[in-house]
Amino acid sequence: MTTDTAVEPSARQPAPGGEPGAAEPSIGRNELGTISVDDSVVRKIAARAAVEIPDAGAAAPRLLGKSISGAGALGARDTSLNGLPKTSARVDGSLVLIELSLSVRWPASIPAVTSAVREHVRTRVHEMTGLVVAEVTITVTDLVTRLPKPSRVR
Repeated sequence: MTTDTAVEPSARQPAPGGEPGAAEPSIGRNELGTISVDDSVVRKIAARAAVEIPDAGAAAPRLLGKSISGAGALGARDTSLNGLPKTSARVDGSLVLIELSLSVRWPASIPAVTSAVREHVRTRVHEMTGLVVAEVTITVTDLVTRLPKPSRVR
């Protein structure tokens, strides 16, 4: 029989370059003052982290609030894996909720790609901001079947 014991956040990790017992500054009020991270900062970090996964990219173009798969045939921009996905973030104290709309490269597994994106975004946002990512909601808007041809070197 095993029992789990709660560990205080200050005892989990030493401060970078500090003593093992020293706590790292946390989001919110502390002895240094108040630290807050704006929603727009978290949104940008999450979007950049999402495209670090090779099979994920920008969401499909939208027209009148609706995603248009295969919009290149209609004269609109094509879905690209090089662009940033549509992202929103809501920071509430030290917790953050993130929503991503992205495209996935065909024939990659959608559950595998979204799981990788979810974990990578959660990790990167926590590493860079200290916030705890409570939820990452992902909407897949398009499957990218046609990729732009690589540029020719002359």
